[in-house]
Amino acid sequence: MPPIPTARAQSVALLGQVLGQGRLLSDAMTGSAWEAMPAPDRAAAQRMAQEVLRNLERCDRLLKPHLRKSPPLFVRNVLRLGAWELATGGAAHGVVNDCVQIVAGDRKTQSMKGLVNAVLRKLTEEAPAKWSTLRVPRLPRWLREPLTIAWGNKAVAAMEAAHLAGAPLDLSAKADAAALAAAVGGSLLPTGSVRLASAGQVSALPGYDTGDWWVQDAAAALPARLLGDVTGLNILDMCAAPGGKTMQLAAAGANVTALDLSEARMGRVRENLARTGLEAATVTGDALAHDGTYDAILLDAPCSATGTIRRHPDLPQAKQGEGISELIGLQAAMIDHALRLLAPGGRLVFCTCSLIPDEGECQVEEALARHPGLEVLRPEAAGVEEAWRSEEGGLRLRPDFWAERGGMDGFYVAILRKPA
Repeated sequence: MPPIPTARAQSVALLGQVLGQGRLLSDAMTGSAWEAMPAPDRAAAQRMAQEVLRNLERCDRLLKPHLRKSPPLFVRNVLRLGAWELATGGAAHGVVNDCVQIVAGDRKTQSMKGLVNAVLRKLTEEAPAKWSTLRVPRLPRWLREPLTIAWGNKAVAAMEAAHLAGAPLDLSAKADAAALAAAVGGSLLPTGSVRLASAGQVSALPGYDTGDWWVQDAAAALPARLLGDVTGLNILDMCAAPGGKTMQLAAAGANVTALDLSEARMGRVRENLARTGLEAATVTGDALAHDGTYDAILLDAPCSATGTIRRHPDLPQAKQGEGISELIGLQAAMIDHALRLLAPGGRLVFCTCSLIPDEGECQVEEALARHPGLEVLRPEAAGVEEAWRSEEGGLRLRPDFWAERGGMDGFYVAILRKPA
């Protein structure tokens, strides 16, 4: 049996899969080597990989003066990890020695252990001072350019600052949000979510075992709240996993059908429902083939997920924008099918965790053109700010909003009402 990798070695392996194979961290954190690691080491490896990806531009700027030519990706990732650790307070001796050992342990790169040792020793003294002078890392060009066209340079720069800051932990309460905030030592946000600046082990927080809450970003919690009083309504959560919106609607008294294409993801919905003691019908299947009649539908459609970069810094590095046009087509098809499933006068909440207007505002404008009589309802809920409202009648949420509170995920939300 091969030796269990160290947290640093595993973080380099994760970086290789993201930057070399275009895999997301959630997909890379699998396999026998990963599972064999102790839980604290897995958490450390994930954190290190995320922070290097979040600061990739800064790491490369630190390394560039000391490299005459770019080394192989594996070595470059070891150097990036070492640069980040040295710049942010890592113990120099341990960082340098471990990075050298990682390179020396691979026959293809063992001849470069001297280079790694020399470069990181040079950074030991200069990295902490230089780090604070480096600019906020910019998004890759494939994403930065369309976002700049949509929102302008100033807004994109503010989003990049939010991405660098990362994300706090937000909770949705099954019942009393104020009581939950007091129990976990968090703050109650204007929209009703509870925020913790740092939470440690989530499952150790008060109320986890008793199912009093679930993890859900404040922006992601808003679409279900926009439906208002849902007591007794038959509601379809059309792309339900991992179940946050299903639980919100069930806790509010709705008769919820949770639908998702993936049986594995639907398993997570069932687990979350069981932990919280909430009830919903769970259906695994293709949303475009689903049948039934509903008073309201919540469609959190598959999208580029570009609004979640502050908690998923691997996303813009692993992807290059491929597949977004197909997603846009799927979103339109889902809107059309959802409208067919609605009872006359029923409401569709359409949302995506995307910063790209083609996956939000444009979808609604085009749906209105395709469906005569369809109307956009003004979104109303506690904490909704006027600055969030978009021209076509939806809400545009961005990572830089609520900056003084820790930001929010990027989201687009609109409420569409079918003609009676």
